[in-house]
This record gives sequence, structure tokens and C-alpha cells, in this order.
Amino acid sequence: QRTSQPRARDRETIRAPLSIPARALGMSSSSAAASVPGATPADALRRNRIISSKLYFDVPGSKAPVVYSTAYDIAFLGIEKMHPFDSSKWGRICRFLTKEGHLEKTRVVEPLEASKEDLLVVHTEAYLNSLRSSFRVAAIVEVPPLTLMPNWLVQQRLLYPFRKQVGGSILSAKLALERGWAINVGGGFHHCSAEEGGGFCAYADISLSIQFAFVRLDISRVMIIDLDAHQGNGHEKDFANDGRVYILDMYNAGIYPFDHAAKRYIDQKVELVSGTETDDYLDQLDKALKVAQTRFQPQLIIYNAGTDILDGDPLGNLKDKP
Repeated sequence: QRTSQPRARDRETIRAPLSIPARALGMSSSSAAASVPGATPADALRRNRIISSKLYFDVPGSKAPVVYSTAYDIAFLGIEKMHPFDSSKWGRICRFLTKEGHLEKTRVVEPLEASKEDLLVVHTEAYLNSLRSSFRVAAIVEVPPLTLMPNWLVQQRLLYPFRKQVGGSILSAKLALERGWAINVGGGFHHCSAEEGGGFCAYADISLSIQFAFVRLDISRVMIIDLDAHQGNGHEKDFANDGRVYILDMYNAGIYPFDHAAKRYIDQKVELVSGTETDDYLDQLDKALKVAQTRFQPQLIIYNAGTDILDGDPLGNLKDKP
């Protein structure tokens, strides 16, 4: 199928999780494992929250496995433009795809907003309560003026769009198992862990997607392929020493977040240097994928697609050409 490259203004950081059943990439799939032995009361509570969640719902076959909501885009009196992360790109991506004939607007799937009970599947109560402080949210998204804004406005204009994107990432995993692949146009907040946000990431949608998949999709082996230019330190901390999750992270080691503690939990890391160009990048990626295929047999793959690897991105410092 023919694809067209985005225009220059669309070539900015995209954190969009693509969920794919392992069989679609030629990787073998092991049978689903039984419940983890020795489950604690906390495990039981998490499971109950997942089972009672409304984020998984039946999607008509007439819809494409592409998840997006106009609520994803963030507009906050222009303050959001003080950070180089483009918070209105998600709508622009969908408009580009529809204009080029790759996607019909009526076939896009609208997700639900992740509720507090949904978020508690991964996040602690203390962390979620901390987001009631505009000062705390301002630190997470690295936009200091937000400190002066009433928190109800921060919730409405910033955290609500994030929660909608979380719902999209969680639903995408379900769609992927049903359709063979799925894309959430937003999400991919890989710097956020259960207890700590950062790097414009307030909720751990990747970790949440996987925890939901373990319970609702009856799978037990997930691979994360994180190709954002930045290290995915959030999900790395969340799945530290969890043998059910294999993490392949390919990133520029010379930029944020410099999380050396989280690096210990990467199963396979490929550290790039600033200025890495297309041929070198693709060669290292090809070798890494071949190694991953021999080490781990996932049932679901979550691909975090960051186009901040492209030449000219203000954050990635890499030189890849589209």
C-alpha cells in the first residue's frame, strides 16, 4: 500500500504506540500462562479494577484499528507552546492521513477516558493525588507557568487529554489481538512510571496497556520495542525484573532522561550517539530486531513510535531521513 511522508511541519515528535500480535511479525507465540502464583491482595484488587473497567469495548468491524479523539490535542491559552513537544500534532496527523486518502474519518475509533480506578491499576494513590497540584503538573510537563493556573483548569485542558490518550493505548492492545494490528495516534508516555511522571508524560499508558492485556486478553508475554529517541525509563522501572515483559530500547544516550538506574532493567539496549544517520540507524535496528527474535517469543508487541529520530527534530539530535 502506498504511503506518503508527512510534510515538514508534521515531522515532529510522535509518541504513538502500535500494538501488534507477535505472529504478525513472524515471531512464534507461546500459550497463555496461568495466573501468577502467590498473588497478593494488591494483585487481586488490580485484577478486579481491570475486569470492571469500561475501557475495553466492542468495536464494529466497519471501524479501522486506528484510535484517536479530537480531545487528544492540547490547547492551553498558548502556554503549551512553551515546550518544544508539539501538543497539537495528533489532530494534524489524522487530518494528513484523511486528506491523503489513507484513513476515513468515520472509521476512526473514539476511546473512553481512563478513570481514576483505571489509573490505579498501575499508579499509586499518592501519585494521582499529587497531580492535584498545578506545581507538580508543571514540573512533569516542564512548563513553569502552569504553576500559576488553577488545578481545575489544568485537569480540564491538560490532564483530561492525557487520560483520553491512555484510554486509546489500552483499547489499541485489544484491537491488535482482534485485527492483527492497531495504532493509537496519541499516547506513548514512556517517561512516566507508577510513582513518577516527567518529560511531558503524566500517565504510564504503556504499563497500563500491558497490565490490562495480561488480565483481559489472557496473555503473558509482551515485547516493548521503544524507538523514541529518548530512553523509555518509565516502563523500564515499572517492569523491572518482570520476565513477562521484554524491552528493546534504542535511543540517543546523550539526551534526556539519563536514567542510569532504569537502564538496568532494559533487556536489550541500543545506545546511539547524537548525529546518527539513516543507514547506520537502520543497520543497528535491523540487527537488534534479529537478536530480539531469538531471545523472546512475545504474544503482543507494543511499538513506541517516536519520530523525534528525524533530522531537524528539536529534541532527538539524530539525523535520520524519512
